Amino acid sequence: MNEITITGSEGLVGSALCDYFQKKNIVVNKLDLKLGHDLSDEKFVKNWFKENKTKNLINCFAINDHVNSDREITNLFDFPLETFSEYMKINVVTLFSVCREFARNNDDGSIINFSSTYGLVSPNPKLYENSNKHIGYGVSKESVINLTKYLAIHLAPKIRVNCLVPGGIENNQSAEFVKKYSELTPMKRMMEKNELNGLVQYLCSDNSSYMTGSVLVCDGGYTSW
Repeated sequence: MNEITITGSEGLVGSALCDYFQKKNIVVNKLDLKLGHDLSDEKFVKNWFKENKTKNLINCFAINDHVNSDREITNLFDFPLETFSEYMKINVVTLFSVCREFARNNDDGSIINFSSTYGLVSPNPKLYENSNKHIGYGVSKESVINLTKYLAIHLAPKIRVNCLVPGGIENNQSAEFVKKYSELTPMKRMMEKNELNGLVQYLCSDNSSYMTGSVLVCDGGYTSW
């Protein structure tokens, strides 16, 4: 499988993937804002990928309005337009920049992007009560799916590009939120952070050698209703 680059390496999913691959003695290159890597800086991205070639790129970075005690109470009419623009800038434009520079500097390989169930369906207001999920998150994650398909067409046959669509991952949400989300999910629970590891390994391996432009949903059936 050779080396792997994981963007958003210090986040919930990124850190779980780093631990998983490192335990398999696979070299992981970590990129994360917490490590001083600003992926929205095109000059940095160009220089980094020019100097660091890897076989697989796993893009876990994104901005998201997580459900926690610090969450602001907002609704459709309160979201500042500049925050909407920020979601699109980071989750779509910066993602395109990272994918493009990886492809520019590699003759073959695999890219895995992360969308969300909210790239397929709108957030259920019942889950968020008087604090709506930010519209920019779902719109940007839907764009990740289209971006993946565009890149898959233009980078084939040398570089494969696929997209994972995870459901909600348990991560210190309130017991009430977990209960509500689980009731809306056929599997009756939220995802555990390690349950994406095998899918990512599959997409990085030769076992998925004929897959590109694919969208793999792993959401416990949440979007199947």
